[in-house]
Amino acid sequence: MSQEVYQQLLEVMKKRGGRYAGMDIPEFFKMVEAMFTPQEAEVNNAMPRNPVTAKDLAGQMGRDESEIEAILEAMADKGLCMALTVDQTKFYQGARFMPGILEYQFMPGRMTERDRKIARLIHAYERAYDQKTDPSKTTFPTTRVITVDAVVKAGNQVHTYDQVQTFIDKYEPIAVGTCFCRHAAVLRDEDTHGMPNDVCMMFGNGAQFAVERLGARKVTKQEALEVLKRSEEAGLIHMSQNTAEDIGFLCNCDRWHCTTVKDVLTKPKPGLFFNSGFEPAFDPDLCTACGTCIDRCPPEALTLGDQDIPVVNLDRCFGCAVCATGCPTEAIAMVNKPGFPEPPKDGKALREAIKASVA
Repeated sequence: MSQEVYQQLLEVMKKRGGRYAGMDIPEFFKMVEAMFTPQEAEVNNAMPRNPVTAKDLAGQMGRDESEIEAILEAMADKGLCMALTVDQTKFYQGARFMPGILEYQFMPGRMTERDRKIARLIHAYERAYDQKTDPSKTTFPTTRVITVDAVVKAGNQVHTYDQVQTFIDKYEPIAVGTCFCRHAAVLRDEDTHGMPNDVCMMFGNGAQFAVERLGARKVTKQEALEVLKRSEEAGLIHMSQNTAEDIGFLCNCDRWHCTTVKDVLTKPKPGLFFNSGFEPAFDPDLCTACGTCIDRCPPEALTLGDQDIPVVNLDRCFGCAVCATGCPTEAIAMVNKPGFPEPPKDGKALREAIKASVA
């Protein structure tokens, strides 16, 4: 039974799609056998696309409700599915690997031997997967950078979707958890360059799930802004889903471990694929050629020019403003990038844009 149920899990995860969807390679089976018991894999395989109650899923499977509910509860606590209570009714929903299950494993910030093992197995699967795919292939971007609007030069247009404050004001609850990318690196004994870990932000239903199941902490809007300020000071990139009206998360990413950033940097012109719609402008009267911006730049898009003024390679620049927030003389301001398109309105529009880009 075990071998068959994991083979079925492979097909299910292929259909769910997303980054690192199921692939028939040895690393996949080593990973899922460590993450899912055979019983959990069976339940995962039976879960429909939409949220479902334990009662309905048990009926669908022809099993006892209490048995299925116990398995679902264990899965939710392990980050193998989502769980949410609405009007005192508990719903469960299957998840993709990414965004989803692979990330949920590390949000609680645990340091057990099991977590170390899972971190190594996931990393091995991701590397093997990447070797058999082309992550540099360009499609419509699913994620976008949100610049630090406090350093936007006066007179430039700043849309509501360009402002993190917009989403902080909009959503309730807000949760902050452990950065799964950097915590997985810690579990693999890798250097995280002193970057803060407790800065991964979720909104709405995702935040509720993260608080109830993944060890995240519910924060006030002021506390959320303080997390963002700390992230900016550290030189992290604000990143979220490439939509204008609704986002479920806000990551604060580094250049060394963030899956999204690492994938983007494999592209010939990463700044054309992953961007905020802004670019840096330099004031030669204030610049002291200290090189701080060059050291902080995540995509390494800056060099010191002939006049001892930084020069930006716009093919690489993310428009993240990490250079501007770290400048000791405030010689850098962000300005609108000419001709940059607005992000899709919502998830539906994003999916349509992705389909159109690969048609």
